[in-house]
Amino acid sequence: MNLYGFFKFLVGFILAILLLAGASAAAVLYFAAKLTRMPEKPIFKNEKPVVQKVSTSPQTTNTTKSANELDPGTYRAIVVEPIGLILRDTPSRNSNRIGGISYQEEVIVLEESSDKRWQKVRVDDGSDRIGWVSGGNTERLD
Repeated sequence: MNLYGFFKFLVGFILAILLLAGASAAAVLYFAAKLTRMPEKPIFKNEKPVVQKVSTSPQTTNTTKSANELDPGTYRAIVVEPIGLILRDTPSRNSNRIGGISYQEEVIVLEESSDKRWQKVRVDDGSDRIGWVSGGNTERLD
């Protein structure tokens, strides 16, 4: 075996090892990206469906107030729960789901239950969605 043949073998061997290492790294990165994605939330048979109607209470519109003014006792807050919040029609875990609120979304807290476990909020995105969320998952902005 001459020197040129040995050199060809060595270069081929090194290229094969690099190709194998690169393919392995790409496969690991691909599967790691697939495994870090959050799965879809399962829906069970006994779960109450999401109701499209947002609020059953009549809303009063006050045209004399500007968009930045709030009623006394209300305040702006931001959702701090990383998975977001479920918007419900009454302050109970067994009540109907009427929507959801994303993480870091601004809301206006209208009132709190006497035990501070629930907050009545209005989503501050122009849609005027009103409902109850679990207390302690918002942070006051004022």
